[in-house]
Parts: sequence; structure tokens; C-alpha cells
Amino acid sequence: MLQAKTRWKEKYNNEELVGQLANKLQLSPLVASLLLNRGFDTEEKIVDFLNTEQQEFHDPFLLEGMDRTVERIRQAIQNGEQILIFGDYDADGVSSTTVLFLALQELGADVEFYIPNRFTEGYGPNEEAFRWAHRAGFSLIITVDTGIAAVHEAQVAKELGVDLIITDHHEPPPELPEALAIIHPKLDGGVYPFHYLAGVGVAFKVAHALLGSVPEHLLEIAVIGTVADLVPLYGENRLLVQRGLKKLRTTQRVGLQALFKVANISQGEITEESVGFAIGPRINAVGRLEDATPAVHLLLSEDVEEAKELAQEIDELNKLRKDIVKQITEEAIAEVEAHYPPEENKVLVLAKEGWNPGVIGIVASKLIDRFYRPTIVLSIDPEKETAKGSARSIEGFDLYANLSDCRDILPHFGGHPMAAGMTLSMDDVDELRRRLNEQAAVQLSDEDFIPVTAVDVVCEVEDVTLAAIEEMQKLAPFGVGNPKPRIAVKDAGLESIRAIGSDGSHLKMTLRNGQATLDSIGFGLGAFAKEISPVAHVSIVGEASINEWNNFRKPQIMIQDIAIEAWQLFDWRSMRNVEANLADLSRDKLTIVYFKEEALQKFSLEAYTDYLVHAKDVTTLEGRYVVVLDLPDATEDLKSICEKGFPDRIYTVFYQENNHLFSTVPTREHFKWYYSFLHQKAPFSLRQYGEQLCRHKGWSKDTVNFMTQVFFELEFVTIKDGVIFMAEEMKKRDLTESNTYREKINHLQLEKELVYSTYQQLYAWFETIRNHKEVEQLG
Repeated sequence: MLQAKTRWKEKYNNEELVGQLANKLQLSPLVASLLLNRGFDTEEKIVDFLNTEQQEFHDPFLLEGMDRTVERIRQAIQNGEQILIFGDYDADGVSSTTVLFLALQELGADVEFYIPNRFTEGYGPNEEAFRWAHRAGFSLIITVDTGIAAVHEAQVAKELGVDLIITDHHEPPPELPEALAIIHPKLDGGVYPFHYLAGVGVAFKVAHALLGSVPEHLLEIAVIGTVADLVPLYGENRLLVQRGLKKLRTTQRVGLQALFKVANISQGEITEESVGFAIGPRINAVGRLEDATPAVHLLLSEDVEEAKELAQEIDELNKLRKDIVKQITEEAIAEVEAHYPPEENKVLVLAKEGWNPGVIGIVASKLIDRFYRPTIVLSIDPEKETAKGSARSIEGFDLYANLSDCRDILPHFGGHPMAAGMTLSMDDVDELRRRLNEQAAVQLSDEDFIPVTAVDVVCEVEDVTLAAIEEMQKLAPFGVGNPKPRIAVKDAGLESIRAIGSDGSHLKMTLRNGQATLDSIGFGLGAFAKEISPVAHVSIVGEASINEWNNFRKPQIMIQDIAIEAWQLFDWRSMRNVEANLADLSRDKLTIVYFKEEALQKFSLEAYTDYLVHAKDVTTLEGRYVVVLDLPDATEDLKSICEKGFPDRIYTVFYQENNHLFSTVPTREHFKWYYSFLHQKAPFSLRQYGEQLCRHKGWSKDTVNFMTQVFFELEFVTIKDGVIFMAEEMKKRDLTESNTYREKINHLQLEKELVYSTYQQLYAWFETIRNHKEVEQLG
């Protein structure tokens, strides 16, 4: 048995419907099943999803307030008014600012942008910034990717006589700001058909409305914020990202090209992963550590040298960001282990002075990877007496809803069900921790704290083909709401398994079902090579990919999790260094069973005293990893302990001092000859003539001594001072009446069954015991 690290949430389909759709649309059953599981249950839906070439963006004027917005902006341009774009400091905010700035610039607007400093101003619009804008002569402020909660700031703008247009995508609070217009896809009563645009998606819609047509030239910027902000990649977002990625691959913007270079990205091969893991994090790093303004300048730059310098600066900040994240994560883990053990805290709320507030959202995500608890990480500012930070959640715990119940101690917060940001009094941190833990105790079960792996489709080895994997690529771009397909292959046979890499840290397995085989690779999973027996039937979850090497292409699975449902047998019978292999076993489940005290002297087991159990003291082996150290006196002794709860794993050492199988076993003819010999020669001195007898018959000394002992126990002979005398009265008795004879025969059978059997024979021997136990339980 091998326990999966996560809970596999598997989906199953109507096989008949899968077959119908696969035939009609010329799809592999694997991809047809995958699409069905994602809600595409008709031909029309599947065709629309896979073929976006003919699709169009929604009419931007379906967004409530768009008419007023366009009218006011055009009026400002016509009157030569100064317009200020108020953005946010993350990749979504930076790209939102850039998209709207370029659109307004194209229309001849007098436009500037303003991004607040994370450290001195915090998130979102603030009164001082609005008052500065008024003094600077701005009569129209347009927020992008922020502002939906800026009730006070909107009132300030109104009092100052500055018109405010809010464009945002974050969850609308109960009270909305009083602005000239609010452009938001999720407003109550709105008719816009797609609710999940990123901030840059909303800015792109404003640009679309202003320019009168889809601004194709801005897609290469819009795609960055859409991917980086982790919004669902279906519907209009999917269309935006698909077209945006195409634009990125051919863009002539020098800022983007400079960013590709420092990120070591091949421009012609850019994918959503390039944006999500290389471009987005670098843009985010600027606002996390400093003012995000240089990131906007980079995207707007038309000077090659300026772009190169800005890209280098941003790349260095990203490296520094990684170092800071590593340090804070280590400190946070130490805090959890010292003060907030996960077994006592269903929600982790950590706060410390000196933690960089720009990166603690990343730290919260890393703590979830480590402890799988909803997590809030806060940076304390002792001068302001505030705690400011970020939160990340797990499935089943809606952060936004639960934080909303704590509004009385959260004057500033916002976000989504899975992520949020907040500022509160440092004196309320303990109270927030207490409340959230109480809420989680009611809402979450023990199972909720086991990480979840969503499995898109369960299939057989033969289903994972090159053609099927190539078809899967039609589902790209992948991201939130449309993740890379996760495939489960269940109970597949093993053709081969080994640890690979210079240090054996990676795993390679070849799965087999009939004639079909499938390679699988698990990075960082090399240790599992010792936890999977060669005859195990393995279940894996992972992502399908194509391995290309030497112009040869093969399907493969990149393993994310492994499970084995059945018990496992590991054959250590010929192993020389048992102690070294014991060190690899989980001590949580380890039990070392021995039958004879002498066996303990043959191994160095000082470190395993707490795990050693004499066979007679075994109570249950259910769920244990059992090492059988030595050979029992009889198979029944081993059967009896296995029937006291069958183990998850059995490691057979079966040490014994002497091997009986390869010693001479006298036949009945041997006994008959020896009896006749003694009858003629008795009294017979073994001391004087024993060696001569052995040479004459080609017997070993042990053989003669063994037969002599059997005759003695059967009372055929007496022995005095090494001289054998025939008994005066003898009854006819069978050899099996001798204990010595029976023990010898029994031990030979024991060795044959347990020591010298093949792996398959030994597995079958234990399996018979397990099956017998299951039948008894059912009865």
C-alpha cells in the first residue's frame, strides 16, 4: 500500500455519451471525456470552446455605466482636461494602467498615471493622493483594477469637484462608492454576459468602447494581467489570452522584448506559462519591493536602451524578491511550529514586525503548500500600530465571506473567496485569529485539511496516446477555470521502476496494460522507488506530455501523486545491509517482528528498540509496515500474527543461523541401512569408528548424528559414552514419531515455503492468509 499525498476528486462520464461525441467530433475518447467533465456536454458547446477563431468580444457598452464613461472621457479630451489613471501595483494593475494610458494617448488625451506606493500609501485609492491630483489640476480620475471599495475616497473626490470613474473587478462590497460611473462586470442587475474579467480586461473594454473597435494592438499587454491575476481562463478571458499570446509572439514593443530577454524566454514560443511564471512575477516584483511606476514605464518605453536598463532593474528586483520570500517563509514556518501548531489551529494567522508586506502574499501561499490551512500573513507597523497583510485559503473556506463577518475589526479589506488583502489594528490580530478558527471549526472537517487534487479524467494506459495529447493542446491556454488536464491511470501494472538523476531524486516508471506501455516521470519523487514493489499495481495522477528525443516522440505522464491500494511485499531475504534500508522506512508505521532473541544479536538495531516486538507479543499489524526479521519455527507462527490485522507492507528478512534445505536429508533407505548396520555391529562406538562409517557411506557427520538421535528417540537404541547399543525390546514405530525427525522435515518445508520460494510464490503465500482473514471477517 502507498497512501496518496492528496485526495483525488475523480469524475466519471456516461461512456455512451462519450462515444457519441467522440465519433461525431472526431475526438479521442480521452479528450471527449475531459470536455464533458468540464461542462461541455453538447456538440455546440465543444465546437465553440475549441474553435475561437470565429468568436468576437462582447459589446463593451453592455457594461453598465460605459455610455457615461465614454461620454465623460471624450468631453475631457475635447476640453483639454487633465486625466489621471489611478492604478494598482501588481501585474494586473500595471497592465491595466498601460492599456488605458495607450488608448487615451491614442485619442490625444492629456493623460498621466499614478500608482500608489504599497509601503507608504497601501492598497487602493487614498485621500491624500486624490487631494494631490486636485492640486495638480486633474479634473477626471479613472481607477483601473481598484476602487470598488473606495467609498470615502469617492466622497473626497466629489467634495473636491473631481469626477471619478471606477473600473474594477474585485468583489463589490455592500456599499458602493458614489462615482460618476462604475465599470464592473459583476454589479448587481448588470447584463454583461461574462463576470470574470481581470482588471486589465475591464480596462480593455473601456479602450474598446473609446476606440470604437477591438484594440488588437493592446492585447499583448492585456494578456499579461489576465494570466498573472489568476482569473478563470474561459469565456472572454480565453479569447483574450489566446489572441494576446499570438500578439506577444510577434510584438515589436521594445519593453516587452527586453523583458523576454532577461527572463530567458524565446519570443516565438511564448505560452501562458511564460506569462504566469516568468513575465508576471517580474512585473509583480517591482510593486512588491518598491514603487511599481518603472514597470509601467517599461511597457510604455519606445527606447531600446531605456527598456534594457528597466528590464535589468526589474529582473534584479525579482531575484531579491525570491531571497526575501525564502527568508520570511523560513521565519513563518518556525512561528507556526513554535506557537501555532497546525493540529491546534485550523486557520493560521501570523504577524511579525519587519516582514515585507509586498511579498507576504507569496509567503501565505507557501505556508498553505506546507501546512494546508487557510493562512493570513501580516506585517506589523509599530508606529502606525497596524497589521497589514495577505490571506490565501483552501477549498471549502470562503475567505471573503468569513472576513466579511469580521468587518468590525477589519476597516480595510477586499479580495476573493480564495485570496484577500487587509489592514487592521495590531491589537486585533489575536481576536481575528480566534474568530477565524472558530468559524473554521464549524465549516471544515478533518478531511478538508487533506489537499485536493482534481482529476479531470480516469483512463487506461492505452488511452494516453500521442494523438490524444495533441488534441488536449486545443484546450489551451490553461489556467484557473481551465487548468492543465490532470489524468489518473488506475491500477496499472509495472514494467519497470527506478530512481534517476545524479542523486536518484527523480522517479521513472513504465506502466503496462497488456501490450500497451506508458512512461511516467516524477520529479523529486525518487524516494518512491523504494516504496513500490516490482509487482505492485500503481495508480498515478499527472499531466500528459510528449517526450521528444532524437526525433522520436512518445507520450508520457508527469507524475504529481502516486497511490497503491493493495498491500505490498518487499523481498529483503538476500539483503546484506538491512539496517541501511530500515532507515528509509516511515517510523510512524514501522514494526519489527522477531521470533528468537538470538536473531537480535545479528543486527545493529539499537536505534529501533521502540519498534521491536516479539511475535508472541503482537496484538495487531493492521496498517503497519512490518519487517519480519527472522524465521519462525513453523509457518503457523507467522500465519497467526498476520491474522491479527494484515499489514500494509511486509518486508521479509527471514534470517536463520543454519540452512536445512542444503544439508543432507536421510531417506528411509538410509535409515533402513543404518538400522541393519547397527543391528549387526552393536555395540558400535561412534567416537572410534564414526568417521570411518561416514567415509564408507559418503555421509556427513551431521547425517549420522541425526539418524542416531532419531533412533534414540524411537527407543531403538541406547547411547552410553559415545557407544550405541541396540535396545533389548523394540516396538515397530514410524520415523515421524521422533521429534527431531519431525522438526527437520517441518523446517525443510518452512525454508522451502518462506526462504527459497520465488517472490511470486511468497506473495501468493501471504495473499492466501489475507484472503482467508477477509472471508472470516465477512462471515
